[in-house]
Amino acid sequence: MLGYVRPHRWALLAGALLALVTGATGLLLPLVARALIDDLTHHRAIAGALAGMSVLVVANAALGAVGSYILRRTAESVVLTARRSLTSYLLRLRISAVDRSEPGDLMSRVTADTTLLREVTTESLVGLGTGGLTLVATLTMMGVVDPVLLGVTLGVIAVAGTVIGVIVPRIHRAGKRAQEAVGAMGAVLERILGALRTVKASGAEHREEQAVHAAAEESWRQSVSAAKWSALAGNTAGLSMQVAFITVLAVGGARVATGAIAVGTLVAFLLYVFYLMSPIQQVVSAVTQYQVGAAAVARIQEVRRLPVEELPAPAPLPAPGSEPATLAFENVHFRYGDDSPAVHHGVTFTVPARGMTAFVGPSGAGKTTVFSLVERFYDPTGGRVLLDGRDVAEWDVSRLRAAIGYVEQDAPVLSGSLRDNLLLGNPGADEAAVERVLRTTRLDGLVARLPKGLDTLVGHRGTRLSGGERQRVAIARALLRRPRLLLLDEATSQLDAVNEAALRDTVADVARTTTVLVVAHRLSTVTMADRIIVMDTGRVRAVGTHHELVSADPLYAELAATQFLAAGEAA
Repeated sequence: MLGYVRPHRWALLAGALLALVTGATGLLLPLVARALIDDLTHHRAIAGALAGMSVLVVANAALGAVGSYILRRTAESVVLTARRSLTSYLLRLRISAVDRSEPGDLMSRVTADTTLLREVTTESLVGLGTGGLTLVATLTMMGVVDPVLLGVTLGVIAVAGTVIGVIVPRIHRAGKRAQEAVGAMGAVLERILGALRTVKASGAEHREEQAVHAAAEESWRQSVSAAKWSALAGNTAGLSMQVAFITVLAVGGARVATGAIAVGTLVAFLLYVFYLMSPIQQVVSAVTQYQVGAAAVARIQEVRRLPVEELPAPAPLPAPGSEPATLAFENVHFRYGDDSPAVHHGVTFTVPARGMTAFVGPSGAGKTTVFSLVERFYDPTGGRVLLDGRDVAEWDVSRLRAAIGYVEQDAPVLSGSLRDNLLLGNPGADEAAVERVLRTTRLDGLVARLPKGLDTLVGHRGTRLSGGERQRVAIARALLRRPRLLLLDEATSQLDAVNEAALRDTVADVARTTTVLVVAHRLSTVTMADRIIVMDTGRVRAVGTHHELVSADPLYAELAATQFLAAGEAA
């Protein structure tokens, strides 16, 4: 918590000092009131006392308003700092950490959990400090007025403090469970909204609705539990002050009757009892609020313990005409987790600069994993991945990825405009480059039809585009980066025959000046490759051209025959 507060410590200190000064002006009021009563008792002029009291009241209100604004503004700044820090951290998470997390829960930690820092800052840290100091100052003044009545008051406070000490741990547990339930609800919602068409097509709305409601109800139960214990703690503090007031009134009245103290002294002490309520409530609220805030801070810190990539400053993209990359795998072994089966078992192959290399094989053979290891989304558990003869583990991640264009299997498109998506990997691309890539990927016709052209919004995950259009957008985005190594993972699987043929020609043209790697199940794409790497069960079983492999490798021949291409090629 202090880590988030430290950048704003001076503003926080200024607000706290103003709060203390506000409390000090309030503490002077009972003394002025006692002087006023004494003046009335002795028939002296009271104009001075009334003027002093008026000044103190106005000063108290003005300083309190300024101090409250500063504290609230600082609390919002703390939330902003936490959100910036956490979102920056999330963007640097290793893919393996994201795989083990629920996106909805991570979003809840950025939004809901960081919001609680606002209350922790103003009510807990500042409230505990200013409230505690005001409490000590008030008790000191009460001791100055009458030590006997102070002892009575402290006895009542001690009993209330014992009760509150029992309640506080329960607030912490309930608060943590409530925040976890909010995160679980976010995860369920993200899962449903991310596949809403599937949910509707499956007629599963009611079942998924029950899952969301169950998570919401669990959050409600835990929040109600925390509210119950917080209310009990607050009312215990309030009750203790009422008991203290009645006890002081009784004991003080007896002392006035015996002449031990004057009426003005009793009135001043009773006013201090009233003033004692505010700092005690402030301290109790600080402690209870901290228990809820501590649970939120703990959840934020759990995210900050996840492994991240060390990202240096963004690297420049390759200059036009840059030499294409070479790639090699040397006895690479890999598994996605300690409890997962091995995906690669000693994968070895070499890809020269320029030309197209196609990866084929059954689903689950480890083809897409090759691309993930090249991009360093994961690190191999054994062996080496070499780019330009250098282990990718020795490359700066930013410089490595700047040299690569990657089109994923599902060709994700981000919410925003078509222009935003195209320029995602190269925001500095000029209009001429964009128009050239649009023609290359046959997107120029789509842009001409859209109401706002490139500035048309594509919807969440590109829902306003067809599957083929999303794939062409992803390919255009990769080409705009002028990559030295282009990775295409099933990049034409959703294209119609005309667009696929045109895009095959484009890829073939790019392969003359760039190293292109393609994962494909359509052998119509594979047959034009300069070399084909056949993978099966995490191993490379054959390398060659289409003509060579049809006769030399039974698995490839079977894949080709299934697609009715072998006979066509033989003919």
